[in-house]
Amino acid sequence: MVELKSPAEIARMRVTGAFVADVLAGVRERAVVGVNLLDLELYVRDRIAERGAVSCYWDYAPSFGRGPFRNTVCLSVNDAVLHGLPFDYVLRDGDVLTADLAVTIDGWAADAAITTVAGTPDPEDLRLIRATEEALAAAVAAARPGNRIGDVSAAIEAVARAAGYPVNTEYGGHGIGRTMHEDLHIPNAGRPGRGYPLRPGLTIAIEPWFARTTDRIVTDPDGWTIRSADGSRTAHTEHTVAVTAEGPEILTAARTGGA
Repeated sequence: MVELKSPAEIARMRVTGAFVADVLAGVRERAVVGVNLLDLELYVRDRIAERGAVSCYWDYAPSFGRGPFRNTVCLSVNDAVLHGLPFDYVLRDGDVLTADLAVTIDGWAADAAITTVAGTPDPEDLRLIRATEEALAAAVAAARPGNRIGDVSAAIEAVARAAGYPVNTEYGGHGIGRTMHEDLHIPNAGRPGRGYPLRPGLTIAIEPWFARTTDRIVTDPDGWTIRSADGSRTAHTEHTVAVTAEGPEILTAARTGGA
Protein backbone atom coordinates (compact mmCIF):
# COMPACT_ATOMS: atom_id res chain seq x y z
CA MET A 1 0.00 0.00 0.00
CA VAL A 2 1.28 3.46 -0.89
CA GLU A 3 1.06 5.90 2.01
CA LEU A 4 0.85 9.62 1.31
CA LYS A 5 2.58 11.74 3.92
CA SER A 6 1.26 14.90 5.54
CA PRO A 7 3.27 18.14 5.43
CA ALA A 8 4.24 17.54 9.07
CA GLU A 9 5.51 14.05 8.25
CA ILE A 10 7.49 15.32 5.27
CA ALA A 11 9.03 17.92 7.58
CA ARG A 12 10.26 15.09 9.82
CA MET A 13 11.71 13.28 6.80
CA ARG A 14 13.44 16.53 5.87
CA VAL A 15 15.35 16.40 9.16
CA THR A 16 16.53 12.86 8.39
CA GLY A 17 17.38 13.85 4.84
CA ALA A 18 19.56 16.73 6.00
CA PHE A 19 21.49 14.37 8.24
CA VAL A 20 22.00 11.81 5.47
CA ALA A 21 23.24 14.54 3.12
CA ASP A 22 25.67 15.84 5.72
CA VAL A 23 27.13 12.42 6.48
CA LEU A 24 27.59 11.68 2.78
CA ALA A 25 29.35 15.02 2.38
CA GLY A 26 31.71 13.88 5.12
CA VAL A 27 32.31 10.59 3.34
CA ARG A 28 33.08 12.45 0.10
CA GLU A 29 35.57 14.66 1.91
CA ARG A 30 37.30 11.65 3.47
CA ALA A 31 37.33 9.46 0.33
CA VAL A 32 40.93 10.22 -0.61
CA VAL A 33 43.83 8.09 -1.78
CA GLY A 34 45.11 6.01 1.13
CA VAL A 35 41.91 5.84 3.17
CA ASN A 36 40.57 2.41 4.11
CA LEU A 37 36.91 1.60 3.43
CA LEU A 38 36.63 0.33 6.99
CA ASP A 39 37.60 3.78 8.26
CA LEU A 40 34.75 5.28 6.22
CA GLU A 41 32.36 2.71 7.71
CA LEU A 42 33.52 3.64 11.22
CA TYR A 43 33.07 7.34 10.45
CA VAL A 44 29.46 6.74 9.36
CA ARG A 45 28.80 4.43 12.31
CA ASP A 46 30.04 7.09 14.74
CA ARG A 47 27.96 9.84 13.13
CA ILE A 48 24.82 7.72 13.36
CA ALA A 49 25.46 6.92 17.02
CA GLU A 50 26.19 10.57 17.90
CA ARG A 51 22.92 11.70 16.28
CA GLY A 52 20.83 8.95 17.85
CA ALA A 53 19.77 7.82 14.39
CA VAL A 54 19.14 4.21 13.37
CA SER A 55 20.86 2.56 10.42
CA CYS A 56 18.46 1.09 7.88
CA TYR A 57 21.20 -1.30 6.74
CA TRP A 58 22.33 -2.90 9.99
CA ASP A 59 20.68 -6.33 10.22
CA TYR A 60 18.87 -5.71 6.91
CA ALA A 61 18.07 -9.14 5.46
CA PRO A 62 16.09 -8.95 2.19
CA SER A 63 15.48 -11.94 -0.06
CA PHE A 64 18.30 -10.95 -2.45
CA GLY A 65 21.09 -10.65 0.14
CA ARG A 66 23.08 -13.28 1.99
CA GLY A 67 22.33 -13.05 5.68
CA PRO A 68 21.89 -9.79 7.57
CA PHE A 69 23.88 -6.75 6.39
CA ARG A 70 26.30 -5.86 9.20
CA ASN A 71 27.42 -2.38 8.17
CA THR A 72 25.93 1.10 8.22
CA VAL A 73 26.85 2.28 4.72
CA CYS A 74 27.21 0.64 1.32
CA LEU A 75 30.63 1.35 -0.21
CA SER A 76 31.09 0.18 -3.81
CA VAL A 77 34.38 0.60 -5.69
CA ASN A 78 34.98 0.87 -9.46
CA ASP A 79 32.90 -1.85 -11.19
CA ALA A 80 30.84 -2.38 -8.01
CA VAL A 81 27.75 -0.19 -7.98
CA LEU A 82 25.19 -1.40 -5.41
CA HIS A 83 25.17 -2.93 -1.93
CA GLY A 84 28.95 -2.92 -1.60
CA LEU A 85 30.17 -4.35 1.71
CA PRO A 86 32.87 -2.21 3.34
CA PHE A 87 36.03 -4.31 3.56
CA ASP A 88 39.75 -3.96 4.18
CA TYR A 89 40.61 -2.01 1.05
CA VAL A 90 42.69 1.16 0.71
CA LEU A 91 41.53 3.59 -1.97
CA ARG A 92 43.99 4.04 -4.84
CA ASP A 93 44.50 6.94 -7.19
CA GLY A 94 41.57 7.09 -9.63
CA ASP A 95 39.27 4.70 -7.76
CA VAL A 96 35.57 5.40 -8.19
CA LEU A 97 33.64 5.12 -4.92
CA THR A 98 29.87 5.03 -4.46
CA ALA A 99 28.52 5.59 -0.94
CA ASP A 100 24.85 4.78 -0.29
CA LEU A 101 23.31 5.64 3.08
CA ALA A 102 19.86 5.25 4.63
CA VAL A 103 18.87 5.96 8.23
CA THR A 104 15.81 6.75 10.30
CA ILE A 105 15.48 9.54 12.84
CA ASP A 106 12.46 9.50 15.13
CA GLY A 107 10.88 6.86 12.93
CA TRP A 108 11.29 8.56 9.53
CA ALA A 109 13.72 7.44 6.83
CA ALA A 110 15.83 9.07 4.14
CA ASP A 111 18.10 7.44 1.57
CA ALA A 112 20.74 8.94 -0.73
CA ALA A 113 23.87 7.99 -2.66
CA ILE A 114 26.86 9.78 -4.15
CA THR A 115 29.70 8.71 -6.42
CA THR A 116 33.11 10.33 -6.17
CA VAL A 117 36.68 9.74 -7.32
CA ALA A 118 39.71 9.38 -5.09
CA GLY A 119 42.71 11.27 -6.44
CA THR A 120 43.09 11.84 -10.17
CA PRO A 121 39.83 11.23 -12.07
CA ASP A 122 39.54 9.58 -15.46
CA PRO A 123 37.50 11.94 -17.68
CA GLU A 124 35.29 9.02 -18.70
CA ASP A 125 34.51 8.29 -15.05
CA LEU A 126 33.55 11.92 -14.51
CA ARG A 127 31.33 11.76 -17.60
CA LEU A 128 29.60 8.67 -16.20
CA ILE A 129 29.07 10.28 -12.80
CA ARG A 130 27.67 13.44 -14.41
CA ALA A 131 25.24 11.32 -16.42
CA THR A 132 23.78 9.82 -13.24
CA GLU A 133 23.52 13.28 -11.70
CA GLU A 134 21.83 14.69 -14.79
CA ALA A 135 19.47 11.71 -14.92
CA LEU A 136 18.57 12.26 -11.28
CA ALA A 137 17.91 15.96 -11.88
CA ALA A 138 15.67 15.14 -14.84
CA ALA A 139 13.80 12.51 -12.84
CA VAL A 140 13.28 14.85 -9.91
CA ALA A 141 11.90 17.49 -12.28
CA ALA A 142 9.38 14.92 -13.52
CA ALA A 143 8.25 14.01 -9.99
CA ARG A 144 5.34 16.40 -9.84
CA PRO A 145 1.56 16.03 -9.43
CA GLY A 146 -0.17 15.02 -12.65
CA ASN A 147 2.73 12.91 -13.86
CA ARG A 148 3.22 9.19 -13.32
CA ILE A 149 6.06 6.94 -12.25
CA GLY A 150 6.67 6.18 -15.93
CA ASP A 151 7.54 9.84 -16.50
CA VAL A 152 10.20 9.65 -13.78
CA SER A 153 11.63 6.42 -15.20
CA ALA A 154 11.56 7.73 -18.78
CA ALA A 155 13.47 10.86 -17.74
CA ILE A 156 16.29 8.70 -16.37
CA GLU A 157 16.37 6.50 -19.44
CA ALA A 158 16.45 9.45 -21.82
CA VAL A 159 19.59 10.87 -20.20
CA ALA A 160 21.28 7.46 -20.21
CA ARG A 161 20.49 6.78 -23.85
CA ALA A 162 21.62 10.24 -24.93
CA ALA A 163 24.94 9.67 -23.14
CA GLY A 164 25.32 6.22 -24.69
CA TYR A 165 24.92 4.19 -21.50
CA PRO A 166 22.84 0.99 -21.28
CA VAL A 167 20.20 0.77 -18.55
CA ASN A 168 19.53 -2.04 -16.10
CA THR A 169 16.01 -2.23 -14.63
CA GLU A 170 16.50 -4.95 -12.00
CA TYR A 171 17.30 -2.43 -9.29
CA GLY A 172 15.94 1.10 -9.12
CA GLY A 173 14.14 3.55 -6.89
CA HIS A 174 11.42 2.89 -4.35
CA GLY A 175 8.90 4.34 -1.98
CA ILE A 176 10.26 5.52 1.37
CA GLY A 177 8.91 6.96 4.59
CA ARG A 178 8.43 5.02 7.80
CA THR A 179 10.84 2.41 6.42
CA MET A 180 13.62 2.48 3.84
CA HIS A 181 11.69 0.44 1.27
CA GLU A 182 7.98 1.07 0.84
CA ASP A 183 5.63 0.24 -2.01
CA LEU A 184 6.42 1.50 -5.51
CA HIS A 185 9.33 0.35 -7.60
CA ILE A 186 10.82 3.04 -9.80
CA PRO A 187 12.79 1.43 -12.64
CA ASN A 188 15.47 3.43 -14.42
CA ALA A 189 13.66 3.01 -17.75
CA GLY A 190 9.99 3.42 -18.57
CA ARG A 191 7.23 4.88 -20.69
CA PRO A 192 5.86 8.39 -20.12
CA GLY A 193 2.28 8.54 -18.91
CA ARG A 194 2.32 5.01 -17.49
CA GLY A 195 2.35 3.69 -13.95
CA TYR A 196 1.30 4.98 -10.57
CA PRO A 197 0.02 8.59 -10.55
CA LEU A 198 2.10 11.08 -8.59
CA ARG A 199 0.16 12.90 -5.86
CA PRO A 200 1.16 15.40 -3.18
CA GLY A 201 2.45 13.52 -0.14
CA LEU A 202 4.19 10.78 -2.09
CA THR A 203 7.79 10.26 -0.94
CA ILE A 204 10.19 8.29 -3.12
CA ALA A 205 13.87 7.50 -3.48
CA ILE A 206 15.06 8.00 -7.06
CA GLU A 207 18.38 6.34 -7.91
CA PRO A 208 19.81 6.22 -11.42
CA TRP A 209 22.88 4.02 -11.76
CA PHE A 210 24.77 3.13 -14.91
CA ALA A 211 27.76 1.09 -16.03
CA ARG A 212 29.89 2.31 -18.92
CA THR A 213 29.33 -0.56 -21.33
CA THR A 214 26.78 -3.08 -20.05
CA ASP A 215 23.34 -3.41 -18.52
CA ARG A 216 24.16 -6.82 -17.06
CA ILE A 217 25.17 -7.33 -13.44
CA VAL A 218 26.77 -10.04 -11.31
CA THR A 219 26.81 -10.56 -7.55
CA ASP A 220 29.98 -11.21 -5.54
CA PRO A 221 30.39 -14.36 -3.44
CA ASP A 222 29.59 -12.16 -0.40
CA GLY A 223 25.98 -12.27 -1.60
CA TRP A 224 25.62 -8.47 -1.55
CA THR A 225 28.04 -6.54 -3.76
CA ILE A 226 26.63 -6.00 -7.26
CA ARG A 227 29.04 -5.32 -10.14
CA SER A 228 28.89 -4.67 -13.85
CA ALA A 229 29.11 -8.02 -15.62
CA ASP A 230 31.94 -6.88 -17.90
CA GLY A 231 34.01 -5.12 -15.23
CA SER A 232 33.34 -1.63 -16.57
CA ARG A 233 33.22 1.33 -14.20
CA THR A 234 29.91 2.33 -12.62
CA ALA A 235 28.22 5.29 -10.93
CA HIS A 236 25.13 5.74 -8.76
CA THR A 237 23.38 8.88 -7.53
CA GLU A 238 20.26 8.99 -5.33
CA HIS A 239 17.95 11.41 -3.53
CA THR A 240 14.87 11.10 -1.39
CA VAL A 241 12.17 13.28 -2.93
CA ALA A 242 8.76 14.47 -1.77
CA VAL A 243 6.03 15.21 -4.29
CA THR A 244 4.25 18.37 -3.15
CA ALA A 245 1.53 20.59 -4.60
CA GLU A 246 4.27 23.10 -5.43
CA GLY A 247 6.42 20.50 -7.15
CA PRO A 248 9.20 18.10 -6.14
CA GLU A 249 11.32 18.74 -3.05
CA ILE A 250 14.66 17.01 -2.57
CA LEU A 251 14.79 16.00 1.09
CA THR A 252 18.42 14.85 0.95
CA ALA A 253 19.83 17.97 -0.70
CA ALA A 254 23.12 19.20 0.76
CA ARG A 255 22.58 21.95 3.31
CA THR A 256 25.04 24.39 4.83
CA GLY A 257 25.84 24.01 8.49
CA GLY A 258 25.28 20.24 8.69
CA ALA A 259 22.39 18.55 10.49
